[in-house]
Amino acid sequence: MIHVTINGENRQFDAPILLNSLLSSLGIDPRKVALERNLEIVPRSTYGDVLVGDGDRLEIVHFIGGGKDEPDSFEVAGQRFTSRLIVGTGKYKDFEETRDAIAASGAEIVTVAVRRVNISDPKQPMLMDYVDPKKYTYLPNTAGCYTGEDAVRTLRLAREAGGWNLVKLEVLGDQKTLYPNMVETLRAAEMLIKEGFQVMVYCSDDPIMAMELERMGCCAIMPLAAPIGSGLGVQNPVTLRIIIENAKVPVLVDAGVGTASDAAVAMELGCDGVLMNTAIAQAKDPIKMAKAMKLAVEAGRLSYLAGRMPKKLYADPSSPLGGLI
Repeated sequence: MIHVTINGENRQFDAPILLNSLLSSLGIDPRKVALERNLEIVPRSTYGDVLVGDGDRLEIVHFIGGGKDEPDSFEVAGQRFTSRLIVGTGKYKDFEETRDAIAASGAEIVTVAVRRVNISDPKQPMLMDYVDPKKYTYLPNTAGCYTGEDAVRTLRLAREAGGWNLVKLEVLGDQKTLYPNMVETLRAAEMLIKEGFQVMVYCSDDPIMAMELERMGCCAIMPLAAPIGSGLGVQNPVTLRIIIENAKVPVLVDAGVGTASDAAVAMELGCDGVLMNTAIAQAKDPIKMAKAMKLAVEAGRLSYLAGRMPKKLYADPSSPLGGLI
């Protein structure tokens, strides 16, 4: 009687046994495994010659699906993000609230505006003191720009300040609606792409315009769901869905979200993400709303991946009709 340790378990055999016979007795196909005997790898071609004796230790391994499940994520300009919620940094009561809301949202990308330094009081706190650009991806935007030239100039300064090539372009048409001026947006996008910027672009919900922006090289299309800061929610599900179906780059709803259900609706349409600022910053409790938006985006994405039930005109009972008393 011999004692052999196989993968940490003690096994007994009547006498020394050849490796191929041992594997056969265990029901293991030698073609699908690798084997180590007493810390030395045994070539498969010698399994019929190697005799296993008393006290030998064997490790038998095979291939399995490797690693953990990859988290759901999306990619923009070669960068991968697991949070599909992008948040702005404006309209909060102070930088502390900004910091806490961003943390609660789980966002990895934050939009930042470019403004003049207060040279009268240069020691005033700055956003970077509270929201670490090493922890979050800063996405400089062109909020407040009404011409292509102003937008390009702003983003050139942003790149100089922080080295950022990934930017959000928005060129507004008027102060009342803050609707995008698509003529100026196209001009600015063309200039920025030629200068090496990776452009995520705020745009109208026009499917043809979205295709043109993608064709010229924008790395993400960001159509509005409703006017900026309106909180009206998704007003245009049909055109958003057309944009999503035709796009080969990420499509993110930008503007109009007011509450968590709006974010979930946008994600259920198949959007890759949602960008918001006012909906969180102007909530009665921004920190709680940030958490709600995080969960809503996750739920909406999961719902989209799951695939909703078909809509029907008439009722369809859940319980089986067979076997009724």
